Amino acid sequence: MSATAALRVDNRLVDSTTASAPTLDPESREWLDALRGGGRQHDDAVARLHELLLRAARFECARRRPTLPHLRGNDLDDIANQAADDALVSVLRKLDTFRGASRFTTWAYKFALLEAAVKLRRRAWQGREVPLEPETWSLFAGAEIEPDESAEQSELLETLQQAIAEELTPHQRRVLVALALNGVPIDVLAERLNTTRGALYKTLHDARRKLRGHLDELGLSLETPEEAN
Repeated sequence: MSATAALRVDNRLVDSTTASAPTLDPESREWLDALRGGGRQHDDAVARLHELLLRAARFECARRRPTLPHLRGNDLDDIANQAADDALVSVLRKLDTFRGASRFTTWAYKFALLEAAVKLRRRAWQGREVPLEPETWSLFAGAEIEPDESAEQSELLETLQQAIAEELTPHQRRVLVALALNGVPIDVLAERLNTTRGALYKTLHDARRKLRGHLDELGLSLETPEEAN
């Protein structure tokens, strides 16, 4: 068979040399060509991209404003500008990862939304203590329990408290309590602990797996009846 061997998929022949990423739409191609180019064309494209990202960041700030009544208009505008600046750097650094699954502007827009959301969460927690110990163990308990389930849940809760205290490392315990019990945003916790979101996700995953394994050994389970089915 020749070097351009064909692959049979669903009884259709697809040339292996053409089975690749989606073709870019003309507008997205223009964006990429301009941003990868040089001179005036590049500078104009960067300026237009920053305007797009700033609109996205301002939209996210306005959307979240009711949850942040202590922030004034100037504060929100500063956050939006910072988010747009950081999003611009990220987009330019990751141009080669754009595959055309959506329009370039849609893809880039999401960077600004994420940056604005992260900065707003951080500002909301600025000056606040990050709780690394349980504020209340009742968060584990269901809001509505049948009387005959109360004893079983009480046993599970007590065992779970003990497992968190004894089976987890101090770092796993801090991360689990902060994220799962006290609702600390993961980017805020990453900043306070001088680590990354990815590292915290792994720690949380390892802690949950360790707790689940310990409870399984005891014949207990964290699964709800719906999850078990």
